[in-house]
Amino acid sequence: MAGLVHLARMIDKAQAFKQGQMADYIYPSPLDKIILNFLRIDSDVFAAKAMESSDEEIRTWAEETLKGKKPEELEFINDQILKRRPDSEDRLKYFYQTRDRIDPSRADVETWVDLLDLEEGRLPKK
Repeated sequence: MAGLVHLARMIDKAQAFKQGQMADYIYPSPLDKIILNFLRIDSDVFAAKAMESSDEEIRTWAEETLKGKKPEELEFINDQILKRRPDSEDRLKYFYQTRDRIDPSRADVETWVDLLDLEEGRLPKK
């Protein structure tokens, strides 16, 4: 959405946050913060916008906000999200525990996005 790989998911999470229905999700997560910083918007302000606006309105707003950005900047941000890995010992431990609880055979799952896809059933079976 608007050239950002995580934006549509972040809208859903922001709405769930405002409605008090987060379950095991985190908002703003580290991946969310990458986009929030890039769009230069506070997480609470974005959550309010997500509640008040349609997906199409947010897409239009994001496209307007990103007009001055170069394609390389969008590619860089998307790579930051898609390639992000655990960055500390405690996060690595949590990552492996979560991955192994879901499917211990999936040693190929190495990024947070891969773990989300595994957790939500979007990765093909090995």
